[in-house]
Amino acid sequence: MASSKQRARKVARARYERQMINRARRERRRRQMQAGIGATVLLALIVVGSVWLLGGFSGDKKTPTAQDQCTWTPRNASDANLADVGLPPTKGLPTSGTRPMTITTNSGVISVDLDLAAAPCAGASFAHLASRNFFDNTKCTELTTDGALRCGDKAGNGLGGPTYSFYGENVPAAAEQPSPSASPSAAASTPVTYPRGTVAMIANPPGSFGSQFLIFHKDARVAQPAYAIIGRVSQGMDVLDKIVKAGTVANADGQLVTPKNDVVIQSLTVGGAPTAAPTPASTTTPSATPSAS
Repeated sequence: MASSKQRARKVARARYERQMINRARRERRRRQMQAGIGATVLLALIVVGSVWLLGGFSGDKKTPTAQDQCTWTPRNASDANLADVGLPPTKGLPTSGTRPMTITTNSGVISVDLDLAAAPCAGASFAHLASRNFFDNTKCTELTTDGALRCGDKAGNGLGGPTYSFYGENVPAAAEQPSPSASPSAAASTPVTYPRGTVAMIANPPGSFGSQFLIFHKDARVAQPAYAIIGRVSQGMDVLDKIVKAGTVANADGQLVTPKNDVVIQSLTVGGAPTAAPTPASTTTPSATPSAS
């Protein structure tokens, strides 16, 4: 009789312990769910608050400015190829319209419209360098195989620039190239990457833009574009054609093909306040008979 009562107590105790364990598990799951919901709500409140603080719910959309985009990265000031001209400003930089740049060479004047909407940092950098007379009395160092006159190298050896660099803007996407078996006509139909009259920056080293720039005297098809487009020639393509027509020579070390007649930038200036972006019809490069190349 006693053993039956003991067994009954053991069964009842086991049932009670299982009930307590199950109750504890349910309570733990309930607390976990509440904690998860609370964390989710808190995260949502943080996100909403951040968006509100940044003006995400405001009817007035903030216009991006160059100071939100431009990072001037210092370079080795002890490098003899680099000129210390300080850093461009970071406030009040225009990001719309165009800005005139005038390149006065010993061969004539080339006028350029800098595109501040597509390349605001380049526009700010050129204005800064021009204000320091960085380009004055420098020689254009190369007529590239891509069909461009290369200038802006103060050292004259392909390595020159200021003691800062910045990220390249407005680099064209790589165009899909025809297969090796494609006909010559198909290869010729590859889109033009850099149209005649384009002004673009060249990086040295790759990805690091400073002062060197290209003026394209003919349409260029580049499979892997790396030049950042910063503007277009508005006047003076005839000057460029005259430079190209005079021919080229290899420089002393044979690494660069330079214009036969030295091309010296006597002065480079950048205008003041930007103007409104031109209409598509007015962006056409003035007609000038391109030289054979």
